[in-house]
Amino acid sequence: MSHTPQGPFVISTHDLGRRPGSMRELTLTVPAAELMGTEVIGVQAGNPIELDLRLEAVMEGVLVTGTAETEATGECVRCLREIIHDVEVDLTELFAYPGGRHPKVEEEDEEAEPLKEMNGELLDLEETVTDAVVLSLPFQPLCRPDCPGLCPECGIRLEDAEPGHSHEILDPRWAALSGLTTADDSAETAASDRPKPGPGPQARG
Repeated sequence: MSHTPQGPFVISTHDLGRRPGSMRELTLTVPAAELMGTEVIGVQAGNPIELDLRLEAVMEGVLVTGTAETEATGECVRCLREIIHDVEVDLTELFAYPGGRHPKVEEEDEEAEPLKEMNGELLDLEETVTDAVVLSLPFQPLCRPDCPGLCPECGIRLEDAEPGHSHEILDPRWAALSGLTTADDSAETAASDRPKPGPGPQARG
């Protein structure tokens, strides 16, 4: 017994029938079932996704086209500032009628993927939407293209730092010489602070 798909992404095509050329348009808002993306940036579970769809019956099945719009959140990889990324992606997926001929499967092209198959009159768009959204997300999100990032020494956002913000970094190869120089300076200072001997007793004539 086949499992009947359930969920907000499941759409009935009952009113299309199997008449090639029959078409209907559909708009709906569905919540993301789980995180779409990564911990760096993604559409959080529960975030609304607006779908503007066109369903058209063709010989092989039902062709779904349209757009998905939502909002992804994350953090800038340079300065760690929270960012909001607007997502708008195009959707195109052909769902095959159950038990029908699947042209892509029968081709000898090893790279061809099998068509998604409908369950009776139902089709599930969750995987289609998820794949499109995830692939559209930036691999390294930035709060802005020229974000200067964080100071590697103190961690302050360079964007918020004073002009000319910098730290004097001593090359460790010179650290030993710097120590010797300091010691020599200290010795010279100590020597200069010692009382100088007065003139000795004059010889008697």
